[in-house]
Amino acid sequence: MRSVIGVGRLVCQISMGALSLGLAMAACAATVQVVVQDGAGKPLPGAVAFLESPEARRLARPVAGAEIVQQRMRFNPDVLVVPVGTAVSFPNRDTVRHHVYSFSPAKKFELKLYAGVPANPVLFDQPGVVVLGCNIHDQMVGWVLVVETPYYAHGTAPDGSVRLENVAAGSYQLRVWHEALPVGAAAHAQALTVSEPGGAPVVVRLAAAKP
Repeated sequence: MRSVIGVGRLVCQISMGALSLGLAMAACAATVQVVVQDGAGKPLPGAVAFLESPEARRLARPVAGAEIVQQRMRFNPDVLVVPVGTAVSFPNRDTVRHHVYSFSPAKKFELKLYAGVPANPVLFDQPGVVVLGCNIHDQMVGWVLVVETPYYAHGTAPDGSVRLENVAAGSYQLRVWHEALPVGAAAHAQALTVSEPGGAPVVVRLAAAKP
């Protein structure tokens, strides 16, 4: 069901650089705000929101310099969002060795006991949620969310809000994921049309999220 139409603040800029040919180019971009709540309607900080469509998939590009550091026996950041095709480095800045791995279907890999920076980054070439662990330190848990879109954001605000900037007008599937969802659970999905200025934030309730 398409629950939200014309959400976001649409900003348009007109380029008139080719006046001699009578040409003008219009580039429009919107800001979409999503407010994520738990099953009781309370704010759920730390959610990831992203917009999917065939057009967004064509625009997605890998990013350079992505990394998850091991420091103080933790993954930092503990949640990383990257477009598909991105290579992620896993530098170890602790004084002990780590053994980073994932058994997730989207990316199975293993970086055996090491210190410093591994010789090769890990290429995340399939979309999905990748759960990270350390074979030596069981308390270390992290996530890589691999998306097929340039429109994504990881919200950290206490009110559970997530802002997606510079979104092109069009029809999308809004997807929302949180680490409190059960392992293997699909991200929340709902139809969303970005077309007009104004509009209230999109409120998403993740009833399956566990505290």
